[in-house]
Order: sequence, then structure tokens, then C-alpha cells
Amino acid sequence: MSFIGVSLPLIIAPGPDNIFVMAQSISYGKKEGIATAFGQCSIVTIHTLAASIELSTILYKSDVAFSILKYLGAFYLLYLAYQAFCSSSIVGSFTKLKKHTLPALYRRGFYGMPSSANDYFRFDFHGITLVVFSIIAIFAGNLGEKLLQNEKSSKIINLAQGTIFTGIGLKLFFMNR
Repeated sequence: MSFIGVSLPLIIAPGPDNIFVMAQSISYGKKEGIATAFGQCSIVTIHTLAASIELSTILYKSDVAFSILKYLGAFYLLYLAYQAFCSSSIVGSFTKLKKHTLPALYRRGFYGMPSSANDYFRFDFHGITLVVFSIIAIFAGNLGEKLLQNEKSSKIINLAQGTIFTGIGLKLFFMNR
């Protein structure tokens, strides 16, 4: 029980993963944010499994493999930023803004997030992480439904989402081991 008490603040603490779920939820809705959260929790599980068979160590020690994955992830996030900057605002029609399917948003969560320092720690409580991210998605989705009814808010949200993706992508691009 005390481990949950220690891990919960780390899960709730604002970071790229929480911000990513929030941005997707505001832009596309609650269900879509939850699909993104499922994608993020799935990749944490895969990271942990890869670490357990020491694949992560091999990948980390290979400069070429590490760089390829790092740059692919960074370019994917920059591509998402480009899409956000180019997306048009649709006033008064929240449902028309939902251009992505749930599986597409799951993949966005799965492929779009760089591994954070506490990913392996979170694996023990990926269920709690999913619950917390789902709560974030629900609140952010409700907020997005209200904000996207206004053209000015829609443009600000697209700009904010593009800025978030750009920031995370550049952080990943320039990160050192």
C-alpha cells in the first residue's frame, strides 16, 4: 500500500505523457483520450518486457539502433505537430473534429511517446496509470467539448497541441542517453 502512495504522485506529476493524453482528449474527446492512454500503457508493458529479456540493454548499447529509434520517434512527433498546426477549426461541431479512429489514437499513444525515466517503475502499476490517464482524458475531453465550440478556442487548442508535440519531439531529438 505504501508503494502505491509513493508511485501515485509520480503518475500524476505533469510530464510529457500526461500532457499528451490531455492534448488528445481536448482535441478529440474522452474516448479518444482513453484510447491514447491505452496505447501509452501498452508501450510501457513492451518496454518492460524488452528490458526483462535484455533487449533494451542491447538497443541502448548500439549507437546506431538507439539513434534510429530516437530520430524516428522525434520525426513522428514533429509530424503530429505539423498536422496539429495545419488542422482547420470547425466551429460548433465537436463531433466533426474527430478525424481519427480509436485504433489510430491508440497507435498515436503507442508510438508517439518517448520513454520517460519512470516507465519501468510504472509497469508495476500500469493499471493505476491507466486509471489516472483515463481520468485526465475524461476531464480534458469535457473541457475540449466546451472549448471547441468557439473558433478562437479551436485555433488556440490546435496551436497548443502543435507546440506540445514540437516540444516533446525536439526534446527527444536532442536528448542524450
